[in-house]
Amino acid sequence: MQFNSELARELLRIKAVQINPAEYFTWTSGLKSPIYCDNRITMSHPNVRKLITSAFVNLVEKMETKPDIVAGCATAGIPHAAWLSDRLNLPMVYVRSQPKGHGKGNQIEGDSVEGKKVLVIEDLISTGGSSLEAVDALRKAGAEVLEVMSIFTYGLKNAQTNFNNKDVSYQSLTNYDVLLEALVVDGKITATEQATLIQWRNSIDS
Repeated sequence: MQFNSELARELLRIKAVQINPAEYFTWTSGLKSPIYCDNRITMSHPNVRKLITSAFVNLVEKMETKPDIVAGCATAGIPHAAWLSDRLNLPMVYVRSQPKGHGKGNQIEGDSVEGKKVLVIEDLISTGGSSLEAVDALRKAGAEVLEVMSIFTYGLKNAQTNFNNKDVSYQSLTNYDVLLEALVVDGKITATEQATLIQWRNSIDS
């Protein structure tokens, strides 16, 4: 929990994650949200990206079965997959949201993943849709997907259901609940605001 809180505070500090209980953001989907997450910003902060990479390494070291390849989800998962694969001295590929419309029509860029054990790296998990599209593409190419790891998750029950339906596990370095608790401890939001923010999350999780 201590590390989860440390990373959550770092994401807030660099504004990779922003919370505004009074004035909601508008997501691409049109949903009004008190939280906005853009982990691409971590690329511009060496200390934060190193912290993230070390945390991923720690999770990999605890895996019973180790990966042969690290796969990044396009686009925000790609740099973190690259830094992690470099630390682990493993090959890396990345997975597009859909096959290219020209050339060889690749959806997976890099060497073949057929028969390989693959770890998928994503920046953010909301419902898990984009991550699971990557899982499907890798499996179609003959890979064994061991797990999906992300930097941050909203902790939606829908995500867990979707991952269960695809028979793949996932875990994140930090999450929405840890973030809110850190904000309360630091006096940035009140306990009442925390409850309202949790209620918002639960309201979209249906």
